[in-house]
Amino acid sequence: MNKFLSLLGFNPAIHSVKVEMMAGLTTFLTMSYILAVNPIILSDAGMDKGAVFSATVISAAIATMVMAFYAKMPFALASGMGINAFFAYTLVIVMGYSWQQALAAVLVEGFVFILLTVFKVREAIVNTIPLNIRYSISVGIGLFIAFIGLKNGGLVVASEATMTALGSWNPTTLVAAGGILLGAILMALNVKGGLFYTIIVMTLIGIPLGVTQIPEGFTILSMPQSLEPVAFHIDFSRFITFDIEYIIVVATLLFMDLFDTIGTLVGAATGAGMADKQTGKIHNLNKALMADAIGTSVGALLGTSTVTTYVESTTGILEGGRTGLTSLTVALLFFAALFFSPIFLMIPSAATTSALFLVGVMMLRAIMHIDFIDFAEAMPCFVTMLMMPFTASISEGIVLGMISYVIVRVCTGRYKELSAVMYILTAFFVLKYIAPLL
Repeated sequence: MNKFLSLLGFNPAIHSVKVEMMAGLTTFLTMSYILAVNPIILSDAGMDKGAVFSATVISAAIATMVMAFYAKMPFALASGMGINAFFAYTLVIVMGYSWQQALAAVLVEGFVFILLTVFKVREAIVNTIPLNIRYSISVGIGLFIAFIGLKNGGLVVASEATMTALGSWNPTTLVAAGGILLGAILMALNVKGGLFYTIIVMTLIGIPLGVTQIPEGFTILSMPQSLEPVAFHIDFSRFITFDIEYIIVVATLLFMDLFDTIGTLVGAATGAGMADKQTGKIHNLNKALMADAIGTSVGALLGTSTVTTYVESTTGILEGGRTGLTSLTVALLFFAALFFSPIFLMIPSAATTSALFLVGVMMLRAIMHIDFIDFAEAMPCFVTMLMMPFTASISEGIVLGMISYVIVRVCTGRYKELSAVMYILTAFFVLKYIAPLL
C-alpha cells in the first residue's frame, strides 16, 4: 500500500490518508457544479446534453488522474467555466463556426500546449512572474472565488445603479449565509473536513426549504450516457482553408487557458505554502501544466470544451490536501459520477457558497508577503488583485498586473530589473488589447 501511495507523492510520515481523501471529497463537491452547468452551456451550441455530460466527467477524471500520478499534486481539472461560454456563445452562436470546428480549435490548442510544456515554455513564463505579483495572484483568486460563491448563493446580485448589490433574503440566500457562518465556526474550532461537513449539512437543510431539489423519480444509480453523439466529431476544414480569423480563435483559446491555469496553479500553490520560500518556484509545475494540456486534448476528442485546472482545488488544499492522493480521490469521484449523477447533481450551488467564500478568506494570507512600501510593487499588485473579481477573469488580472508592473518600472528607470521574457510577454499583452482597434 505504501508503495502505491508513494506513486502519488504521499509520505506516511508527514501526510494523512484521511486528510488527503477528505480534501479530495471537498474539492469534488465544490466543483461538481460543472457536471450540471457544462452540458447546459454546450447544448446551447447544438451538442447532445447527455453525451456532453459523459465527456465532461471522463475528461475531468482522466486529466485529474494524470495530475495525481504524473505531477503528484492536489489539483483537479475539468471543463473550464468562462471558456465553455466562449466556446458555445462566441465561437458557435456569434461567429458561426460549427461545434465540430470549435472542437478542432480546442484540440489544436491542446496539442500546442503539450509542445509548449515539453519545451518548458509555459514553465519559463510562470517563473518569470515577479514574486510580489505571484502573491497578489493568490489574493486576487481568493477575492474572485469568494465573489463567485456569493453570486452563486444569491448574496450578491446585479444592480443597474451600483453594478452589484446585496441580494434579497430568501431560502437560497439563507442556506448560503448559514453555510458561511457554520463553516467559519467549524474552521475556528479546527474541525478537519469542516468545509465538506458544511456542504453536506446545508444540502440537507436545503431540502425542506426547497433549495435542494430532489428530482421526480429519483434513483441513486443511472447508466452512463453514450459519448457517440459528440466524441471524435472534429472538423479541421478551417485549418485547411487557413482561415485567419479561425487561427486567431485558436490563439485566444491558448491565451485564456494559459493564464487561467498559471493563475490557479501559482496562486493556490503559493497560498498553500507549496512554493519555494526563496525563489517562489513550484515543485513539479511543468508536470502539472502537462496534465492540463493532456486534459484539453482528451476533452476535445471526447466532445467537450477546454479542460483546465480548477481554482476550486483550493478548497481541498485548505483542508490539508498536499499530494496526488487528493487529486486521485477527485478523479475516482468523477468516474463514480457517471453512475451516481442524480446524487451529485442534487447539491445546490448555495450549499457550496461557504467553501468558496471561506477559501477566499484563507487565501488573503498571502497579502502579508507583498511589499506595499515600494509603490512600484504595490500598484501592480493592487491591479492584479482587484481586476480578477472586477473583470471576472483570472487571466485579465494577471495580464493587467504584468503590464502595469513593466510600465511603472520602465518609466521610473528600473528597467534593468525586468527580464527579456517580461518585455516579450508585455508586448503580446498590449497587442492583445490594441489589435481589435486596428
